Amino acid sequence: MAKDNTPQKARKYRVAVTDALSHERLWSTVLTRPTLVTALVSGAVVLLLLLFLLIAFTPIRTFIPGYPDARARRQAVQNAMRIDSLETRILQWELYSENLKRVVSGEDPLLLDSLILLQSSSHSAVDAAYLARRDSLLRLQVAEAEQFDVSGPRRELPIEARAFYTPVKGVVSEGFERSLHPYLDITAPSGTAVMSVLDGTVVFAGWDEVAGYTVAVQHRGDILSVYKHNEKLLKKAGDAVKAGTPLALTGSSRSLTKGDHLRFELWYEGEAVDPAAYISF
Repeated sequence: MAKDNTPQKARKYRVAVTDALSHERLWSTVLTRPTLVTALVSGAVVLLLLLFLLIAFTPIRTFIPGYPDARARRQAVQNAMRIDSLETRILQWELYSENLKRVVSGEDPLLLDSLILLQSSSHSAVDAAYLARRDSLLRLQVAEAEQFDVSGPRRELPIEARAFYTPVKGVVSEGFERSLHPYLDITAPSGTAVMSVLDGTVVFAGWDEVAGYTVAVQHRGDILSVYKHNEKLLKKAGDAVKAGTPLALTGSSRSLTKGDHLRFELWYEGEAVDPAAYISF
């Protein structure tokens, strides 16, 4: 018996839309198996693309569990500021307690600038002479750097008339307090550029065991700016810089600090002044 070699015809599928009452055919098309599969796959891809666009570019994404919205990010920044403020307040009470013990026992009280040393030493007894020497280290380094001759002719332009460049783009987490906190703490993501506030010359750039990587810039008019707790230095002592020139990259000094931030000091005529009074942050 001979085999039937007649090729089988490809199956075709009709898709039609008809009126339920009159049975009038409103629309119809004929599909083969390959075109049917292609149509289904294309429809699935288009549906997934529309779903992705809907989630990515509309507020619906905020309903996804774990997705950080603007409120969560703002709350995280506020919490970081509160934690930093509480840590500073705890250190102030630790210093007060240590000084109270020393006064009762007849010893000399510690200097106010020894807060960070108290934190690292975990309430251990600290020699007052050593604290005074560490407190004046930066002053000595700046004095020795007079060889750079950056002061030039004395200018009578007051500090209030200066146009300062913002040192780093971030959030001020701790303000200036002359006795216990004579500087600003500015939180910023790690790797943010730290820039010189005025034209000047770098008089110190190196590692300090208390302040981490530190840069100090001498400006005209007896103004000194100091940038502490950096992750990386970009300039060295003796470099001339312009306002806005990157000096370092923000980060943390490992065990010396908690969180990425810049500690910024501004000195005028040998006294620490509030940077927020002259610079917009």
